[in-house]
Amino acid sequence: MNIKKILIILGEPNSTFSEILLKYFNSKNFKNISSKIILIGSFDLLNEQIKFLKYKNKLNKILDVNHALRKKINIINVNYKFNKAFSNISDKSNKYIEDCFNLGLKIIKKNKSIVLINGPISKENFLKKKFPGITEYVAKKTNSKDPVMLIYNKKLAVSPLSTHIPINKVSKYVKKTKIINNVIKINDFYKSKIGKKPKIAVLGLNPHCESIDKISEEKKQIIPAVKYLFKNKINISGPVAADTFFLDKNIRKFDVVIGMYHDQVLTPVKTLFKFNAINITIGLPFIKITPDHGPNFEMIGKNKSDPSSIFYALDFINKIK
Repeated sequence: MNIKKILIILGEPNSTFSEILLKYFNSKNFKNISSKIILIGSFDLLNEQIKFLKYKNKLNKILDVNHALRKKINIINVNYKFNKAFSNISDKSNKYIEDCFNLGLKIIKKNKSIVLINGPISKENFLKKKFPGITEYVAKKTNSKDPVMLIYNKKLAVSPLSTHIPINKVSKYVKKTKIINNVIKINDFYKSKIGKKPKIAVLGLNPHCESIDKISEEKKQIIPAVKYLFKNKINISGPVAADTFFLDKNIRKFDVVIGMYHDQVLTPVKTLFKFNAINITIGLPFIKITPDHGPNFEMIGKNKSDPSSIFYALDFINKIK
């Protein structure tokens, strides 16, 4: 039996993540999982949230990941002062979230085979424009260069070349070297962790891969990158026009599509799969996965949030090499 350790940083305390986790912990999937799950967060707060949401789960408080038990909700405590189970989002939780990440990354540094899942955070409150997203935040903390975002579903995964940046800056990120770097990392991940050589498509930046400019991004950056990768035995095609790529007959031909910017590929993939997808960060010293949803502030405490993404994440981790 392949017993993995999965470390889950609870993230923003005033979010729907605890509710979503509890739905998983009360499912058949949790009873059948071979991995050991360890939460990093406030023992007292999670207990309070369990009561508020009317669950009856018991937490197994541990001091070390090596004390974790299968089929138990193991938790390593991080102190946090709170008044009630759920409150409004504010800067008050920032130090707590930072402490959770610091402890989690310290643990993983000693054992890089541990898989990390991070709960959602408020970019506005926690990152404060210092980082485009949590991917870049973790990359900085682990001294990792050029991490790659992969939104994964087994039917089709997508990867935006640029992540959380304004649309008027996107063209600056469309570079031959970046396309090559990202595709090689994704190709290696699929071969080493999923056990297959992926078929990869690269979208163009401009409508129909055409531009009124004399030299377009397609001609200057994308086509040379695709030619280089094809010569180096990568199963790749492109550039492909984005407006028709996501038709059924096209997406069935590929495993991964590289987009030039965030919404070019995330909008269609969320339309296709809703929450049955996960955000994998490739290029760190370990595997990091984020369920494909935010803190979902307006649904806090209502016990109505869709848990599909955490189910998908944990089941995926349990199956990979």
